[in-house]
Amino acid sequence: MRRLIVLAFASLLLAACASRGPVARPQVELPPLRLPPAALGKSLSLQQRLHFTFGTQQRDLDALLEADPDEVRLLVQAMGQSGVRLSWDGKELREQRAPWLPPAVRGERVLDDLQFVLWPTEAIRAALPSGWTLEERDGERSLQHQGHVWLRSSGDAANGNATLENLAEGYRLQIESASGTEASP
Repeated sequence: MRRLIVLAFASLLLAACASRGPVARPQVELPPLRLPPAALGKSLSLQQRLHFTFGTQQRDLDALLEADPDEVRLLVQAMGQSGVRLSWDGKELREQRAPWLPPAVRGERVLDDLQFVLWPTEAIRAALPSGWTLEERDGERSLQHQGHVWLRSSGDAANGNATLENLAEGYRLQIESASGTEASP
């Protein structure tokens, strides 16, 4: 699970970095989660390597993630330069962006991807609007609408590998944890 936290943010960054022209409209708008940090149920501090794939484009990024009951903080870097800093306290999402960061990288989507991968299943289900369902089995989560999977995560938290596939926006994120700690609240 540790590796999955940064997964969400990296996927958005890859999609945005790969996009040189107009931003493509997603096939479906994924529902916002906006879960409180305390709903995670533990504290995290992780350093991760992210590999994004968007079409034929690929990018590698480094990410630092900290989460506690009061706040989620995320820093994503590319080639030693900060791309974005996010902070979510359950009410307000604060974002600092580098001028070179493409507009397609949206802090809201990054937060939602992180929460989809890391937050408990029941917390996510409670936040879903009518018509959306979350299935979880054999280490894989899938977010579905009208019988179609639009967001999927899988991985082996024990060895640090995780993958997020956003089928609505067409990107894939692979995560490897370099180091980190996980603690109960």
